[in-house]
Amino acid sequence: MSKIISIETSDVRFPTSLELDGSDAVNVDPDYSAAYVRIVAEDGEAGYALVFTGGRGNEIVVKAIESYGQLIVGEELDDLVGDLGAAATRLVHDSQLRWLGPEKGVSHMAAGAIINALWDVAARREGKPLWRYLADLTPEQVVAAIDFTHISDALTPDEAREILRRGEQGKAERIAELEQNGFRAYTTSPGWLGYSDEKMLRLTREAVADGFELIKLKVGGSLEDDIRRFELVRAEVGPDFPVAIDANQRWDVEDAIAWLAPLKRFEPFWIEEATSTDDVLGHATIRKAIAPMRVATGEAVQSRIIFKQLLQAQAIDVMQIDSVRVAGVNENLANILLAAKFGVPVCPHAGGVGLCELVQHFSFFDYAAVAGTQDDRYIEFVDHLHEHFAEPVVVTGGRYRAPQQPGNGAEMLPDSVATWTFPDGPGWQELERRGLRAATRTAR
Repeated sequence: MSKIISIETSDVRFPTSLELDGSDAVNVDPDYSAAYVRIVAEDGEAGYALVFTGGRGNEIVVKAIESYGQLIVGEELDDLVGDLGAAATRLVHDSQLRWLGPEKGVSHMAAGAIINALWDVAARREGKPLWRYLADLTPEQVVAAIDFTHISDALTPDEAREILRRGEQGKAERIAELEQNGFRAYTTSPGWLGYSDEKMLRLTREAVADGFELIKLKVGGSLEDDIRRFELVRAEVGPDFPVAIDANQRWDVEDAIAWLAPLKRFEPFWIEEATSTDDVLGHATIRKAIAPMRVATGEAVQSRIIFKQLLQAQAIDVMQIDSVRVAGVNENLANILLAAKFGVPVCPHAGGVGLCELVQHFSFFDYAAVAGTQDDRYIEFVDHLHEHFAEPVVVTGGRYRAPQQPGNGAEMLPDSVATWTFPDGPGWQELERRGLRAATRTAR
């Protein structure tokens, strides 16, 4: 037995706004950042997790993680890891911290960071990457980890168990296939709004040459620019190559319908986040108006409860889970099973800091143990900042390769954490010396 003795947190930020990496119609100058956490037990055992943000405010998430972490300092690590369903419920439903949400926003993500770090410990103990650890759980163990509060009208524990039991058939063969061939990726690397047309087209050509079968463009800044950029990309890749678009919640409902009308001729593979992800009925209205264009959303959906409603309202064609927006592994297991119940494919959001490393595990688990198919399923890939992780994501031939190291993939290299800790890390000091000011530093 070993007690948790510390919750170590770091405010890690990267100056991506200098090159406008990650820029879109809403997030015009992001500095990709991680509220990073390391749970340490008295025998030295550790678990890792992070929450991704766009720069300013990252320190708020760090403080929230520290607050949630105090709930488990001094607790036996074995007890928490031995019942991850109970551990997650205890954190998410804390009688006082839940007043900050409940189950939404900074507090929910902070709870999720602690929960994800505990899952990291569990997978490391078994010597397995998280996806394989999850795939090897029994249906009963998976269901025991899920909080069915507020979703049992859409998915009951018995229904979840039945879905997972069906997934047992052929699971060993699918695991072997994943280990050999991986999982299809799509890339947003060409599509940032801050990029020039020349850079967009160069990165588009590189993506096609690298084997990606789907790319995504950001839209919503200017309709004239959206049309011009789509015309250029269509001329480059041809009329049949799948190209998705993403508005990052830029529009009101009627604006979305009007804006998308002239883009229909380019046959977008989907429109992502056409309006606020909280607006369930708005998504349903848009989906009906723009059919057969598909509607995708999820990266900013705050909980399984909103996902439930999006599915019940037939408001989405594609569910895009995020590895850190909701309260950790437990809630994403619920989201994956909800999607299976309603027959909607899961195509996770990734990019940022560590999101590719983390979210790949959910698609691998989904294929191995739940959906049993990769049809209409992709994992987003953006080629930024992977070099800062202990096991950088590997994408070759347009496919994610199966993670091999034990854990959830969140562990960062100590030198990277030290260099880019904000505001006093050597990386930030060097930028200051050179007179470069990333957007996360407000003007003095």
